[in-house]
Amino acid sequence: MFTLPQEESRAPTTCPGSASTQDLSSSYGDGLEEECSRKPDQKLLELYGVGNPIAMFFSDSSYLSSRGRIIKWFWDSAEEGYRTYHMDEYDEDKNPCGIINLGTSENKLCFDLLSRRLSQSDMLQVEPSLLQYPDWRGHLFLREEVARFLSFYCKSPAPLKPENVVILNGCASLFSALATVLCEVGEAFLIPTPYYGAITQHVYLYGNVRLAYVYLDSKVTGPDSRPFQLTVEKLEMALQGARSEGVKVKGLILINPQNPLGDIYSPGELQEYLEFAKRHKLHVIMDEVYMLSVFEESVGYCSVLSLERLPDPQRTHVMWATSKDFGMSGLRFGTLYTENKDVATAVASLCRYHGLSGLVQYQMAQLLRDRDWINQVYLPENHARLRAAHTYVSEELRALGIPFLKRGAGFFIWVDLRKYLPKSTFEEEMLLWRRFLDNKVLLSFGKAFECKEPGWFRFVFSDKAHRLCLGMQRVRQVLEGKSQVAEDPPSLSDPGAR
Repeated sequence: MFTLPQEESRAPTTCPGSASTQDLSSSYGDGLEEECSRKPDQKLLELYGVGNPIAMFFSDSSYLSSRGRIIKWFWDSAEEGYRTYHMDEYDEDKNPCGIINLGTSENKLCFDLLSRRLSQSDMLQVEPSLLQYPDWRGHLFLREEVARFLSFYCKSPAPLKPENVVILNGCASLFSALATVLCEVGEAFLIPTPYYGAITQHVYLYGNVRLAYVYLDSKVTGPDSRPFQLTVEKLEMALQGARSEGVKVKGLILINPQNPLGDIYSPGELQEYLEFAKRHKLHVIMDEVYMLSVFEESVGYCSVLSLERLPDPQRTHVMWATSKDFGMSGLRFGTLYTENKDVATAVASLCRYHGLSGLVQYQMAQLLRDRDWINQVYLPENHARLRAAHTYVSEELRALGIPFLKRGAGFFIWVDLRKYLPKSTFEEEMLLWRRFLDNKVLLSFGKAFECKEPGWFRFVFSDKAHRLCLGMQRVRQVLEGKSQVAEDPPSLSDPGAR
């Protein structure tokens, strides 16, 4: 269980006049009247944007092709915070003044449970078939186990079929493969923002596919709305805007539970989004990588695979991986479920470059079939630890009078630090991020997620108590003006928002 030293605990603090830490809905928004009074063209401009991944590209390397230079530029520009962290990583004994990482979305709470399970004798079998070339879709025994696993945990109304399963080494490869086989060069996927920023690279580096942003904001426009709410109207407007620029949109990417917001789409919302996609003949890529990381018991989660009827099953593709729900981001296992045989075959062909070793496939099958361990040991303890860690960081934020979204899913909290930006600019946001990094705590700033409002940050809380306590102490020092101010702004790109 997650425990804290007594002297570090702090009672929740209510900040008069600040946004509710439960939802923020009472504090954000100027009302329906203002929203409805906007001109359609102004509203259109505010609701969409088409990303250009190489707008700031520059490289003079004579050793690389043009594609190679672009790929290198992504690495150089997009990993600054993450690389800085690895050069100065906190260690309680060896480097106590190192950087605390509250920026990378990894679950570090259950290594003890996983270590014991993965070290058991049933995980260590080696046989000839595991050392030979496999079926590129994945060994049949693993695809059968994945189909049973997803049928059970996604609450599918009918058993899912192994022939619709493709195994790759993580969701990054899945995004890359799907973008490559579904889109022509220069075409785009719609994606609501803020979103997990690395998807920009995933769909662009191989497939040269762009993202058309559906901009969401913190304003609420009525009693039934919430901050950063996705609606079909916003999807329609963004699609119209992209097409007006001559950009062909081929699909829609949805993350559920959402990263970085933690939002969970209701069955009704999912149905509406899927109907929208069907009307426009768009593929839907459904990323459900956090589906078992819903830790608040009062929060209900609905997988798209639980719906009685998919509006367009041939264009609906669901991905899941063990990196988040099982804290195995280093093991690299991901799976695609699609009823479209052509899509499955095309993606499977790319598994030659993104497949798993036979030994890892065997381990994954053993893990996924151990329903007793998952249900009775791992999931209850994991949820309890996530809940306790989330509670601690939430109380720290309340004590500082900082608004945030309270959701109950994922490993992160979407935090509103706009009051620390006097001019409300992204330059100020990056300078604040730099002050955090200079004070040895890595966070992810909102621009990395294409948030349209400067000042939002993602705080990852799925870490051990002593690191969380120290990390939040350092955050408090920055916000109270007790840390060194950076002189130069960092890169505009992703500072470790994995």
